[in-house]
Parts: sequence; structure tokens; C-alpha cells
Amino acid sequence: MKYRRLGKSGLKVSEISLGSWLTYGKSVEDNTATKTIHKAYELGINFFDSANVYERGEGERVMSTALKEYPRESYVITTKAFWPMGDGPNDRGLSRKHVTEQLHNSLKRMNLDYVDVFYCHRYDPETPVDETLRAIDDLIRQGKILYAGVSEWTAAQIEEAIGVADKYLLDHIVVNQPQYNMFHRYIEKEVIPVSEKYGIGQVVFSPLAQGVLTGKYKGSKVPEDSRAANDSINNFISGMLNEDVLRKVNQLGVVAKELDITLPTLALAWILRQPNVSSALIGASRPSQVEENVKAVCIKLSTDVLDQIESILA
Repeated sequence: MKYRRLGKSGLKVSEISLGSWLTYGKSVEDNTATKTIHKAYELGINFFDSANVYERGEGERVMSTALKEYPRESYVITTKAFWPMGDGPNDRGLSRKHVTEQLHNSLKRMNLDYVDVFYCHRYDPETPVDETLRAIDDLIRQGKILYAGVSEWTAAQIEEAIGVADKYLLDHIVVNQPQYNMFHRYIEKEVIPVSEKYGIGQVVFSPLAQGVLTGKYKGSKVPEDSRAANDSINNFISGMLNEDVLRKVNQLGVVAKELDITLPTLALAWILRQPNVSSALIGASRPSQVEENVKAVCIKLSTDVLDQIESILA
């Protein structure tokens, strides 16, 4: 495994990280989830991602329980808040009340004294940014959060947060968690340049485009054991199962074969070419997937290969 700094912070995280969205506490049985998390740790992954909204805390519970046997200082674990956790008017968003209560609920579920990274899971237009950042700063001073982050914030929203933090001398965010893969590249235009300016790293989710970049959806067929076969997950994938995308996937598969690597390894290595990416967040449902995905850290794609990939994606 190789490690990178999380933004400009001193925290070192594995280039491949493991998440619990749509998997642990949901579609993956707990025993298999535990084995997968243990395999990740054994292979050098030290960065584990969850959120309060992932199956209403079940994702957090499964992940933290599996990590309990390891020294707390040896791994980095995250959680988030924003999405609804109840039906009340204050059961969502980034108000001081919701952020504080949700962090404490997460710590209780995970049986932890602190989380390494706390993300604002989306931008909240109904809460002043200074209220949110002050609440997080207070929790950092209490030792319950070590680093602050955001997820899927625009470049303008990130700049706003930096300006507010500077004005009130609050802790800066050091990480953004956006979607990023060969078919979703919007962050390259504005988010990455702004993040590089302020020392913010990207921890990207859906690096394999929810499995599309594994090549298993050939001919628009949906395997029965795949994510796309799950009705609650299908809407994240179905829009990509079209002739144009699948043709490009097939062409990328040829490139991978010529390099004697798998398509997922190629897709992850392509992401890790980007220096502003601190980690690529995978969602493995079994140990063998982790073993395959971590191979990407050893692959450096040549300029010729990157140009070939670019021509396919274009």
C-alpha cells in the first residue's frame, strides 16, 4: 500500500480506502463485511469511510465493530451529517443542533471517543456556513473530531468555507469527497484547482462508476448478484447502462488487457494519476474485490496510455 497526505494536513491515508455506502448493514451480510474489512486492513488500507445516513447507522456499526480488534491509532475512520435522520424539522441539515447531535449519535453507535474526519455531507443553503463551521470547530477543540471535510461542494462553496474560516479563525476543511471516475469528471474544471489553491485533498467515491467500470454489465445485461439488480440501488447505475458508455467500457477493457491488468485496476490507477486525489474510495462486498483493487497503487500509467484513454473517453 502507498499513502498520501490528506490535503495539506499531516494525516497520511491509504491511496485506496474502503467505504460502507450501499454495502455494509444493507446488501452485504455482517460476517462477509467483517472479513472484507479485515482483508482491507491486512493489505494496508488504513482509511475507512462511513456516514450516519448509511442504513441509519448500520454502516457505521458494522465498520467500527470490525475494526475494534485493531489499535485505534492505526486506522482513520470518518462519518458525516446532512441527510435526514428523522421526520422532525431539525433532523437534517448542518445546523449546530443537527451536527452536534449527529456526531454524538455516531460516536455512540461506533463506540468511539473521536472520529478522524467529519464531513458535511452536502452544502446546506438553509444554514449559515459560519454556524456550521463554528459547531465543527467547537467539536474539534473538544477532541471529538480531528479534521473537517465536505462532500460534493462546488468550488464556490469551498471558497466560501475557506473565507469564513479565515474570518473567524476556525479550522480549515482539508478534504472534499466528490464523485469522480472516467465518466464523471466535473471536478477537474473548478473543484480541483480551487482545492489545490487551499490545500484540500479529494477522497473520491464511485471510482468504478458503481461497477460499470468493472465490465460486468456487458451488453446491458444486469447480473443477478450485481448492484444494478437491487431496486434501491439501480437508479444510481441504470442511467449509465447505454450503448455509448458500454462501448467505451469495452474499449477500455482492451487497453487494460494490453497492459495485463484488469479494467478496475486501470480505472483506479487512472484516478490515482491525479495528484490532488488523496484516496480512491472503493465499496467492496467481498475480500477478493479488495485484493484486486489495491493492485492499482503499483500501476503508473504512461503518457501514451493516458492519451489513449482520453481519446476513448472523448
